[in-house]
Amino acid sequence: MKKILSLILALCLVLGMASFAAADELPTLDQIVLGENTDLAAKIHFAYHRTDRKELLEGYVQQFREIYPNVEIEYELITDYAENALLRIGNNDWTIMGIPTVDKDELSKYFIPLGSLETLDGLYNFMSNWAYEGVCYGLPSTGNANGLLYNKRIFAEAGVTELPKTPAEFMDALRAVKEKTDAIPLYTNYAAGWTMGAWDAYIGVAATGRDTYMNQELAHTKDPFAKQADEGTGPYAVYKILYDAAAEGLIEEDYTTTDWEGCKPMLNNGQIATMVLGSWAFTQMRDAEGGEHDEDVGYMAFPITIDGKQYAPAGPDYCFGINVQASDEEKLASLYYLKWLTEKSGFAYSEGGVPIDKKGEYPDLYAAFDGIDMVADADALEGEATLLSELNSESELNINAGGNTKVQEIIEHGFNHDKDFDDIMADWNEAWSDAQEALKVEVK
Repeated sequence: MKKILSLILALCLVLGMASFAAADELPTLDQIVLGENTDLAAKIHFAYHRTDRKELLEGYVQQFREIYPNVEIEYELITDYAENALLRIGNNDWTIMGIPTVDKDELSKYFIPLGSLETLDGLYNFMSNWAYEGVCYGLPSTGNANGLLYNKRIFAEAGVTELPKTPAEFMDALRAVKEKTDAIPLYTNYAAGWTMGAWDAYIGVAATGRDTYMNQELAHTKDPFAKQADEGTGPYAVYKILYDAAAEGLIEEDYTTTDWEGCKPMLNNGQIATMVLGSWAFTQMRDAEGGEHDEDVGYMAFPITIDGKQYAPAGPDYCFGINVQASDEEKLASLYYLKWLTEKSGFAYSEGGVPIDKKGEYPDLYAAFDGIDMVADADALEGEATLLSELNSESELNINAGGNTKVQEIIEHGFNHDKDFDDIMADWNEAWSDAQEALKVEVK
């Protein structure tokens, strides 16, 4: 009898383990077929930053539930998202979130694997952004081709008949706007803070023409913020546009009182001529409440030319990750919903974004990018996936990683005329060099 009980216990244990293993084996994103598993039941808590798209996102939920009626989805739309997400990333109070700034070697601590980079890269754009050691953990919500917003009517009134292609031409355009119109030539969005990080996005592809600059070269470059032989190129040229605009009074009269929500109808109605933000902002300006001139909102490439050619950095907006602590049912339902968002919802197109599905269409806003190469940053070199992050932390410059304060200081010093631009860049170079030395980085 004892032997029989032991055998029964052992069998139960084996069956239990087999059952757990089977439940734990989730399909990869490429294996998900929409329209299957329609009896799937789960609750999804979706933490996201698009507070301006509540109605649209709720509409997506209703459309998805026509196929999967037993999947409940609740969006939590958060204003101070970047900070909030980092504080909660290790919690189980969310199922899907837009992945905040974390080191790539920590991705598996918080998010489930979506599939291999080799496979998913053939289906979707920008999959390497949150991949580590050949495994993808994040699916981009939409893509951005970074340039800048401008008001077509104000440019015409200022006599700017061709879109500027160099920093000098852009500065001339801002001066013409100030002289001939009542519009603010360049709206900085200083007070919002997070908007300042947009400037970092242009120091790679747009300023150098090289997809290897940001993730492979920058970490090893000596004095990356120094003036280039062609001073209209490189990181120096990007930040100098902002400094010169502030120094010449081509920005707001009081930059400390800028208003993020208020600026949207202001650009739409011609009270603002230009704003440096990714293409994700185009639809927000075009569709702004209180804006009556959506046809005047335009989008152009960042005004830097390398050997007669312009380049637009392209990359993902927030990427969606699924909580590793979620139940198997929640994980599976989340995979279905993310695939539906990417392939069926039309979200990237409606937001004026570069499509994530490689079969997707490009919105009309990219008409001004005809002849301009859209280039995504190359991945980091093997063994250096976290090197740029380490240098950012050591130097405290936080390039492309929320380095908003340093960009705000450019505006402050330019506007107040209390520190030369070259001195600011020298300080940055010193901080970068000290970080390279501390981390024993080879400098080339």
